Amino acid sequence: MTSESRGVAGIGSGAGGDGGAAGWSVAEAAVPELAGRVRERFGAYRHHVLATVRKDGAPRLTGLEADFRHGELWLGMMVGSRKVSDLRRDPRFSLHANPGPGTDLADSDVRVSGRAVEVTDPEVVARYAAAVKPPEPFHLFLAVLTEVVRTYVEAPYVVVETWAPGRALRTIRRTSNGAAQQVE
Repeated sequence: MTSESRGVAGIGSGAGGDGGAAGWSVAEAAVPELAGRVRERFGAYRHHVLATVRKDGAPRLTGLEADFRHGELWLGMMVGSRKVSDLRRDPRFSLHANPGPGTDLADSDVRVSGRAVEVTDPEVVARYAAAVKPPEPFHLFLAVLTEVVRTYVEAPYVVVETWAPGRALRTIRRTSNGAAQQVE
């Protein structure tokens, strides 16, 4: 667990009581190949798409810069943004990596889902700000994951890899007609 995550109720450890949620460092330890590819895909572009839950229960999609630092996934947000209000009310989120140009999924399609925990420890926020230099003031959230998904094409299949804390990596290979399906 990183020094940043230690100050956030021990969430980065992934140890019990989280309801099947874990920090990014747990994903890296449990499924290093998948985690490496997901992190690389997020690193290909700066801006990604965050899904939160609005007050009326509808989904809200907004842009976001995600940051992998010190073994964890951090979400920084502008003061007064709707996504901050959404996450304070309901911390569930999904973050979809910018797919980039084209439609071939050559680099894969990835997303992570979980709960966003607001970080209010002044020392943690200051360390993050010193390293990242975001526009200030800002809100900082730690991503506590419930699922990591990578989708890519391996002809003739679309391959979907999923991982959740406490579970083994699951790989599904399927074709568009659904007839050929393999689960590993």
